[in-house]
Amino acid sequence: MENENLETIKEESEENHSIRYAGFWMRFWAYLLDLIVVGSLERLIMKPIFRSFGIPLVEFNIFAPISIASAIIFYLYFVLMTKYFKQTLGKMVFGIKVIDLKNDKLSWGTVLFREWIGRFISATVVVGYIIVAFLPKKQGLHDLFTDTSVVHVER
Repeated sequence: MENENLETIKEESEENHSIRYAGFWMRFWAYLLDLIVVGSLERLIMKPIFRSFGIPLVEFNIFAPISIASAIIFYLYFVLMTKYFKQTLGKMVFGIKVIDLKNDKLSWGTVLFREWIGRFISATVVVGYIIVAFLPKKQGLHDLFTDTSVVHVER
């Protein structure tokens, strides 16, 4: 019994030491790739649909149909990819993923808050992203709110 407890503690400590948090630049490049993916989805899906219905594609208004559709695609992409795969396509390419620091399963509440509200706050307060470079677990403001982080995937 005592031997099993020692093995469990040893395995847990080995797992904790093997975690490599993804830093600012790795996350930055993954995010840029994700923006290219989201922009491509908008061009391939939304623009042809808008053209076929005669809806204007160029309006400089936050409540313009194209702006709303773009925001929906952006957030759906990040929320669904993070919930179901723990990583977006950009994170997959760079070998990183989102983890919940309390357990391995990301709940809908965690993902929605992290990707929607947290990302909005981090984008508004630019320091929210920059702090990734300085914190020990490489967390952005949105990660701190949801107790998540981004780690390297073991290959």
